[in-house]
Amino acid sequence: MINTNGIVVLLKMIMGESMEYRRLGSSGLSVPVLSLGTGTFGGRGKLFEAWGNTDVAGARALIDISIDHGVNLFDTADVYSFGAAEEILGAAIKGRRDDVLLSTKAGLPTGDGPSEAGTSRSRLITAVDGALRRLQTDRIDLFQLHAYDAATPIVEVLSTLDELVRAGKIRYVGVSNFSGWQLMKSVGLADTYGFPRYVSHQVYYSLAGRGYEWELMPLGLAEGIGAMVWSPLGWGRLTGRIRRGSGLPAGSRLHTTADAGPPVDDERLYRIIEVLDEISAETGRAIPQIAINWLLGRPTVSSVIVGARDADQLRQNLGAVGWRLTDEQVARLDAVSATDAPYPYFAYQRQQGFARLNPAPV
Repeated sequence: MINTNGIVVLLKMIMGESMEYRRLGSSGLSVPVLSLGTGTFGGRGKLFEAWGNTDVAGARALIDISIDHGVNLFDTADVYSFGAAEEILGAAIKGRRDDVLLSTKAGLPTGDGPSEAGTSRSRLITAVDGALRRLQTDRIDLFQLHAYDAATPIVEVLSTLDELVRAGKIRYVGVSNFSGWQLMKSVGLADTYGFPRYVSHQVYYSLAGRGYEWELMPLGLAEGIGAMVWSPLGWGRLTGRIRRGSGLPAGSRLHTTADAGPPVDDERLYRIIEVLDEISAETGRAIPQIAINWLLGRPTVSSVIVGARDADQLRQNLGAVGWRLTDEQVARLDAVSATDAPYPYFAYQRQQGFARLNPAPV
């Protein structure tokens, strides 16, 4: 896949350093295995201020590096820095819209008013129009519901998305942070009424958090829904800066954001990091690169969303592609990061009869 920076990408392909592309679920859309998240753009509000405060010039530099490495998918959301992330992304890609894929999300509250949360028909139409305006574009390549809205009938959501697709405002639809029954019911109703199917599920998945595997991964395999992974470094815990007995390093965003992210047992985290340290010594790769590379080998994963505060961090994350962990290294990471499955999945993990009927995804 060649864009306006095609010569650079072609040279990297010749040199064996090209970006890999995969289908997004069972759709016809090809996406890079790494995509750039924009949570660091803007820096407005307590949570996003801790993530980063990249401005338009900084965003443009990160996007230049991404495109040079074959990354053409950029993910954002209306709640990121109260819309500033979308505005900065839109300004940073000005003049090269046809070279990139834009993914954004809506559904989480953006204010206290009754019409400022959820995925009702009114809210979705307003949210998409607002995103188009902030992104300075006429279409969104992938529009994802940021959360399930229990107050709005699923058919209302699906029919509205169908209208937005037919209007050309969005091209593909997906979800984020859905439970298994919420996603499966939505897919079933989409099939029943002929509405567009969800092709992606943006999920938390990492060596430090493998809950995605129990229900959502088999569902993704069965229904052709590709995973777009957020927080692949376990909410900043797998950067290589945390060690047993040392506490959180100075400047870590976990000092202010730990309570907002997925919980991780400290002892289990330390064991994972110790194995990552061993494999880092064996491969010469940085710990974040190993953690991301492990994810790229997991079933259903279409793209891993990486973030970066600066060019050096981005380049390091981009170094997660172009090589593979050995089967033995993968097995060690699998073993040290394994957790007991919740009911009813523990039976598939522990009992031979259940496991025979429900083999692990490959």
